[in-house]
Parts: sequence; C-alpha cells; structure tokens
Amino acid sequence: MNGPVFSDRVAGVALGGAVGDALGAGYEFQDRPGPDIDVIGGGPFGVAPGEWTDDTAMANAILRVVATGVLDLEQVGAGFLEWFAGGPKDVGNQTRSVLGRASGPGELTAAAAQHFARNPRGSAGNGSLMRTGPVALAHLGDDAALAASARAVSDLTHADPLAGDACVLWCVAIDRAVREQRLDGAWDGLALLDAEARQRWKPLLDAATTEAPASFSANGFVVTALQAAL
Repeated sequence: MNGPVFSDRVAGVALGGAVGDALGAGYEFQDRPGPDIDVIGGGPFGVAPGEWTDDTAMANAILRVVATGVLDLEQVGAGFLEWFAGGPKDVGNQTRSVLGRASGPGELTAAAAQHFARNPRGSAGNGSLMRTGPVALAHLGDDAALAASARAVSDLTHADPLAGDACVLWCVAIDRAVREQRLDGAWDGLALLDAEARQRWKPLLDAATTEAPASFSANGFVVTALQAAL
C-alpha cells in the first residue's frame, strides 16, 4: 500500500505518540486525572505545555535512525547516550542505570543484561515499550525482521524477555494499524513469540479487552502498560 493515506498513517505513529505524550506529561504519576484534560504542562518534572517526556525523546532517537533506511543498533544506542548526556528532566530508573554504566553504544546490551541479572524481578519496566513505535516503521510488512529489531532495540536497556515480548506485540499492532487499518494486531504478534510466551501473553491480551481500564493502572510494569494501551 502506498499513497497519501499510507504516508499519513506512518507519520501518525510518530506524531500521535508525541502528542499523546505531551498531553499526558502534566498528569504523570496521578492516579486518575479528571474527565477534562488538556496540554497543561507542569507535573512532577515541570514540563512546559506541549513538552514531551523521555519516552518521545528516546523514540525520536530511534526515528532518526529509521529515517536513514537502516535500523542500526549502534546508531540508536549513540542517540540514547547523546540524549542522556544532555541531562534530561526525566529518565526512568532502569534506563538511567543502564545508560549510566555504558561508555559507548556497543556496551548498552551488556549493561542491560547485567542490570537484569542483578534485578531479575525488577527489570520489566515499561521504558522500552514506551519508545518502540518507530521500530515498527522500519520493517512494515516483514514480521520476522520487525520482531527481531523490536527485541534488539528493547535489549539496549531492558533485557527482561517480558519487555522484549511486549515490544514485539506492540510493533506488530502498529504494523497492522498502518497497513491494514486494524486495531487488533497485537494478537497477530503472538505467533512471533515462543510457545511458553504465547501461553502467558494470550490471556493477558484477552484480559485487556474484557477488564476495566482501572485494572491496569500500575502501568510502570511492562505487562500492564501494554494492557492499558490496548
């Protein structure tokens, strides 16, 4: 599929993510914003109205590499480290730990794996999921390449397989939304997980369509973050 509608959907992946992030930034860590929300700024990190958070900043680092036509992990990692060196207002704890331990982009995956080894029960944060949207754009129509890249980019900071799984599922969901105008593409992504992961994730995805949104309020965890997004 080509043409202006397709191009609009591709652009919408990046633009929609940035706008949604800027809308939510002023409400971050609030349990339940009121029914009338706006791009107010403020919040715990004092963002300006319309300013996005670390999620979009890191997504943009990926997007700049995707725009070159080759999703090179070294360049993505370099973008992450350049952003981190600028002293951003907000960095997730796990991301901060990993980026702070790496002296260059080639060390990020190992640093993330070491963090996971030290914190096996606390390394499935939502950080890599929140920035993964642009990864899907690098491999539209190629599920195998999409899944491999989604997991590899996640592994730069989040080595827990749950985080990688979530990024695969979300990127496939984006692929289906862009190419087929479907919003149920995450279930297609189950075929790209191993058998054990499929058994775990299928009921979790199904629950996202049947349970109340408030059930997924603890979305610092990558599983509930994906469920909340769905």
